[in-house]
This record gives sequence, C-alpha cells and structure tokens, in this order.
Amino acid sequence: MTKELGEVTIVQLQEDMAAGVRTAVSITEGYLAAIAALDDILRSVIETNPDAEAIAARLDSERAAGRVRGPLHGIPILLKDNIDTADRMQTTAGSLALLGSRPARDATVAAALREAGAVILGKANLSEWANFRSTKSTSGWSGRGGQCLNPFDPDRNPGGSSSGSGAAVSANLAAAALGTETDGSIVNPSGACGIVGIKPTVGLSSRAGVIPISHTQDTVGPMARTVADAAAVLGALTMADGCDAATGAKGRKVYGDYRNFLDVDGLRGARIGVARKVVSGYHGPTDKVFEEAIRAIRDAGAEVIDPADIPTVEDEGMGASEMVVMETEFKHGVAAYLATRIAADGEIPQPRTLADLIRFNKENAERELALFGQERFERSQARGPLDGEEYVEALATGRRLAGAEGLDAVLDEHELDALIAPTGGPAWPLDPEAGDAVHGGSSRCAAVAGYPLVTVPAGFVPQGTERGAGKDLPIGLTFMGRAWSEPVLIRLAYAFEQVTQARRPPELAG
Repeated sequence: MTKELGEVTIVQLQEDMAAGVRTAVSITEGYLAAIAALDDILRSVIETNPDAEAIAARLDSERAAGRVRGPLHGIPILLKDNIDTADRMQTTAGSLALLGSRPARDATVAAALREAGAVILGKANLSEWANFRSTKSTSGWSGRGGQCLNPFDPDRNPGGSSSGSGAAVSANLAAAALGTETDGSIVNPSGACGIVGIKPTVGLSSRAGVIPISHTQDTVGPMARTVADAAAVLGALTMADGCDAATGAKGRKVYGDYRNFLDVDGLRGARIGVARKVVSGYHGPTDKVFEEAIRAIRDAGAEVIDPADIPTVEDEGMGASEMVVMETEFKHGVAAYLATRIAADGEIPQPRTLADLIRFNKENAERELALFGQERFERSQARGPLDGEEYVEALATGRRLAGAEGLDAVLDEHELDALIAPTGGPAWPLDPEAGDAVHGGSSRCAAVAGYPLVTVPAGFVPQGTERGAGKDLPIGLTFMGRAWSEPVLIRLAYAFEQVTQARRPPELAG
C-alpha cells in the first residue's frame, strides 16, 4: 500500500476518485495499512481514527450522489495531537496528564476540514506540549507517543514540534497533515523531513480548540509533500472565528482557494532578498544547498538582492522579549484551555492549571520526566499577569524588533517580494541525554512578528550516522514575507519547487 500511494498528490487522488479508479475508502484503507506497516518504526502517529473508514464511506456516497465538497473531499489528513477533536480519539499534546478528559467540541480548524470533506485519519505525535516543557528537550518525544523518528534516518531527529506531522507526511502515511507553530514548529520539521510547510500569518487560521502556547504567536498550518497540496489544505482553514479574536484582525486578507496562486513562472520578475546574517553560514553543506537554490531562483528570472539582511536579527532583545511573552501567555492560556475539557466519569480529577500539570509531572516523573525536566513550565508558572509591565514592554519590544524595524524594514528598503534563507541545517542525531542539537534556523523574526513562512525542499546533504553509513538528509528553503502575503509566498515557492524538483521520498517509505 505504501508504494501504491507513495508520493501521490491530492490532485491525483481527486482525479482517480472522479474516474472511479479509487474511492475515499480505498485511499483511507491504504494509508491505514501504511501506518500499520511503518509506524512501529517511526512512531509518527499516536492513534488512528476508528471512524475514518466510516467517514470515507459517507463521503463516497456523497460523491456518488453528485456532491463533491471541494479539493479535500475524501482526502485523509492527520492532525497534530494538540488540535481538539470531539470524537473517539484523544487530544493530549502528547502528555499523559490529559488522558481521560476530552474536548467538548472540535477545534475550529478540525471542524473546517470535516466540512471541506477531509477524512481525519488520526493524531500525529509531537514534541510534548509543543516543545514548551523543558529547555533541554528532545524534539519529537512525548510521554504518550514516545520518540518520533526521522524517516530519512531513524537515528536522527524529525525536528519539532510538529514532528509526527512532518515524519508521517514525508513517509507517505497521509496525504497531508496539520501542524502548529509558535516559533519554528511547522517549518523546522518540514525542512528536516523534506516536505512543504506553510506557517500562516497569525490570525489567518483559528486557534480555538488548539492547546496553546502563545496567543501572540501561535498559528495552525498545512504540511504536505507539494506546494499545491499545502495550498489546497490552507484554503480550508481561513474562516473568521468569533472564538479567536486574531481572525478579526484589521487588514486581514484571506482566500478560499490558494491554488489560484500557483504559477510555474512565478519567480520571473520577482525581487528576492537573500538573508545571510545569523540565518545562514552555520553549516557548510547547508550553505552549499542554499547557494544552489539562489542560482536556481536567479535562473528562473528573479532579481536577487544579495545580501538583504534583517537589520535586527542580531538584537538579543528579540529573543529575550519572545521568551517573556511566551512564558507569560502560556500560563494563562493553558488554564483557559484546560477549563474547556470534560473529565470522564469516575476518572481522577483532571488538571485545570499549569500548577496542576507541574504537580502531575512530578508525581509521574518516571514516565514524564525520565528524559528531561519541566523548566519552561516552572518559569511560566512564576510569570506575572498579562497586564504586568514586564509583559507589556516585552510584547511591544518584540513586535518592533521583528516587524517594523526587522522584516518590514528590509522588505521595504529593497522593495522585495520576499526574503529567503535556509530553513535550518540537517536533522541532528538523537541523543536523549544531551537533548536537541539544532543546526541553525530562520523562523524567529516571522514568529515574533506573526508573519508567514513557506518552506519547500531545496536539496540534500550527505551525513554520517552512528552506524557509519552515509545518508542524504533534506534541507529546506524558507520564503519570508509581510503579513497576509501567503499568495505571494505560495507563488514563489511553487515556482521554485517546479524548477528544482528537490523533493524525494525517504527509503523507509518505499
């Protein structure tokens, strides 16, 4: 089944269903078989949806009756396990603390996918609590799901925190997945696993029913093997939502179908800035892939401005402010989220505050704290109120450094359509004792400003492994833009994808 569905696109699946070659049921069964065959190794899927085949059958009946809801009709999609579903699956952020209680309703994005005709295939593993529990965590590990692995080399990390979403999609275990990002959590695993990831502008997709870190920075976006597939999923996520004030932001620009911006010649005449300072130059083989990407962009007709560095990228105040904002917002946001959970009858009372979660982890240290601690939780618990001077100043400082004096400044100065940078270095070796050994990244400015990113496969670098064999590991290229510039970034990323064709599946998926 993995070979039968390997690298198949959403467009191809729709054409096959329209022609009667496949059904939503056969596609769903194929992906479930692939998960059963491979995921004991990858640990990318925490659980599959026991109702998936029944949902697919109902969607087949609708198609037979002449109703096709849109480009996602009958398409199986995984959700990161911090996105609520009011069904027979759990939503836990990978934590044992949330087992036994359930969401009262679907997250808005989950409900939107159902309305669009998608088959929610299951829940993807993740870095527990979206990598916000410890300063020394191992990305891709959760108490509930164990350690998710990179499909290109199981000795290496898949990146975090949308680890299972990235690994599963790359290994052809689903047509696409949803991830969430606060800072790097969509683009990092997408780059490390060799797939496309779209981190939308904060407010384009609703966060209602998504286990939070920061209401300033959290966003939900698609992860897929192609730009076209990611664009198809993104279009289903753009509804305004009264339960998430960010979706009512002034100047919000959204579209119902981002496939309209796919243009194979989309780089011609574009002005692309090359961000170098800090966000590149940290790993020689990655730099080589980056230089080849720059040449491909120039050869495709773009005007390349090199360098076009972000003026504030070296300002330590940006990272310091970001941490104050995230730690303060998490304490309050997680309590508000936990209040929406429904405890199962007869179960031990469920956590309602961050202090409850800290206590649970201490009481279950052998399962939850065996690999790393909960320093982030403890720092967050010590933070003050949302109207406190420290928080208010940090929020203003971060927005200024990342936005007006950062990305906006360089984009305006050079009249750029977008900036480019490596998404990050190659996947790093797993080492639970040392934790993550991340090779650079380029997500911070867009994260703090709330601006969009699109990462697309750019090439591969050879790496040794602990077993002594050489394996090629994927490198992503990130396109950065202004708020609500998803159409521009999708156009540029699609054109780059078409001229480079850098994506290739991991051997594990074959």
